[in-house]
Amino acid sequence: MTEVTSTPRKNLLGMPKAKLEAFFAEIGEKPFRAKQVMQWIHQYGVSDFDEMTNISKSLRTKLKGICEITPPEVTYQNISADGTRKWVMRMPGGSSIETVLIPEGNRGTLCVSSQIGCALDCSFCSTGKQGFNRNLSTEEIVGQIFNAIASFEGIDRNKERPVTNVVFMGMGEPLLNFDNVMDAVNLMMDDLAYGISKRRLTVSTAGVVPAIDKMSEVTDASIAISLHAPNDELRNELVPVNKKYPIDVLMTSVKNYLSGLPDKRKATIEYTLLAGVNDRKEHAQQLIEVLKGLPCKINLIPFNPFPHSGYKKPSNNEVRRFQEWLTEGGYITTVRTTRGDDIDAACGQLVGRVDDRTKRSERYINMRQVNE
Repeated sequence: MTEVTSTPRKNLLGMPKAKLEAFFAEIGEKPFRAKQVMQWIHQYGVSDFDEMTNISKSLRTKLKGICEITPPEVTYQNISADGTRKWVMRMPGGSSIETVLIPEGNRGTLCVSSQIGCALDCSFCSTGKQGFNRNLSTEEIVGQIFNAIASFEGIDRNKERPVTNVVFMGMGEPLLNFDNVMDAVNLMMDDLAYGISKRRLTVSTAGVVPAIDKMSEVTDASIAISLHAPNDELRNELVPVNKKYPIDVLMTSVKNYLSGLPDKRKATIEYTLLAGVNDRKEHAQQLIEVLKGLPCKINLIPFNPFPHSGYKKPSNNEVRRFQEWLTEGGYITTVRTTRGDDIDAACGQLVGRVDDRTKRSERYINMRQVNE
């Protein structure tokens, strides 16, 4: 007896306009249906085809038979004392990712994940110590903003926008999941979807140079560089991808990307301050020199400790002093306020639950036990 296998349903949640139009053409429908469905999904948060009232009943029945609108499953949600929201979302296979929304006045910044775990192994990041499982699909990435907005029950979506900014600074290295991330970026920026401004959507990378070079072909989103060290010797230790793409090569790539944008834009330089490691005056002087000629602003991030990391958080005075050195060097320099640390939602604390295919987490735990 021949086993009958069913065709998987198409998840429309992760389809940008061009792909959705192509899909409707494939099933013999007019491409303008893509616009209608995109608005229902992303602007109204509708996941039931029966609620799409400006679409014929026959088409709704057809879509129900071959499609779905399914975001990741939310298994945990918590709200910090400062208003920060954190979600744990379980993915097929059992692993989890974490997403954080940081409210500030009329702005809501959503920090999204792009991978389950992280393929890089930055020495100061607890997320990276969990190892790596896989890339997220486009619908799993977009599903994070879908779920975040849906959690604000009773809002008027025409007037209230709980998510105004998106940063790809959650779990994972976005540019190692290039195609899915770029599709998600372009969908989030689409006026038929979430309408996030190109200045308010930021892709952060530890420095995957070939992907930065490729970005200009598919997007004009803003860019952030997780630098964390002002010289190659130290950065090789903190951010191992630097061994492949050293600082001078990285800076050239970022300058080229910015020069190709239609407006004057600055890169954001992310710099985690580690007490006694990269927070001395000579480091500030080196950083000023390294960034010369790059339109940028600097975001200092006091280290958020996690067990057995081997690093310590600098004092408030040390952070302010480092900021003053950079400001005196001519750079706009801000200090990231720690938000959501009471629910483990601060920078570097996104861990989730990762079925680690790299076995890195196992090696890290063994190393900790040996050193204790």
